[in-house]
Amino acid sequence: MAKPTYKELLDAGAHLGHMKRKWNPKMRPYIFMERKGIHIIDLNRTMEYMDKAAAALKQVAKSGRKVMFVATKKQAKENVAKCAREVNMPFVTERWLGGMMTNFSTIKRSVKKMNNIDKLLADENVTSITKKERLTLTRERNKLEKVLGGVANMNRLPAAIFVVDITHEHIAIAEARKLGIKIFGIVDTNSDPTLIDFPIPANDDASRSIKMITEYMSEVIKEGLDDRRKMKEDQKQAVA
Repeated sequence: MAKPTYKELLDAGAHLGHMKRKWNPKMRPYIFMERKGIHIIDLNRTMEYMDKAAAALKQVAKSGRKVMFVATKKQAKENVAKCAREVNMPFVTERWLGGMMTNFSTIKRSVKKMNNIDKLLADENVTSITKKERLTLTRERNKLEKVLGGVANMNRLPAAIFVVDITHEHIAIAEARKLGIKIFGIVDTNSDPTLIDFPIPANDDASRSIKMITEYMSEVIKEGLDDRRKMKEDQKQAVA
């Protein structure tokens, strides 16, 4: 996917911010004007900061480290999960569990429990489980899958997180800041862009705006992964 153009962002409604009364004054540098009580985001700034975020995300992927996608808003979760899966990155789109990163060992135990239930249910030789117990285990497994499925293969903390709506995902932001994890995110006019490392000023409520920016970030991660693969192949050939 090519970088979204100014017109594409405009058509997607990426420029539409919140009502003026809801604004965060720290978003002033990214606001173009006010129209009928609504702040209009400067899409030139959106494109500029999208470039900065893309370059940095590509390097994270190229280094072989993980980027966690975070978006629990209804209009974002489906597309964000899809983009994360396409580049084999962890994601959280249902509910952010407090301590998901700051208490990662507990999360790993829950994932292990889910995997053990899977093995138990898949083992046809196990006859000691009653029909009722099997049903209970299945329900518990599905509940764990819903919340932890996106991080089931994450063996260590991510190097970065990409967030849709940093105000809505304030707990994830706080945990990442505490751990020194790089934060990339779409920031609307009601957000504080100084809380994260790579803010992308844009509408974080419109599904088209979210989809366009998320897909582009996913694409640059893919480019970083491809570069890493090529670099490894070149090294092998050099040794041979």
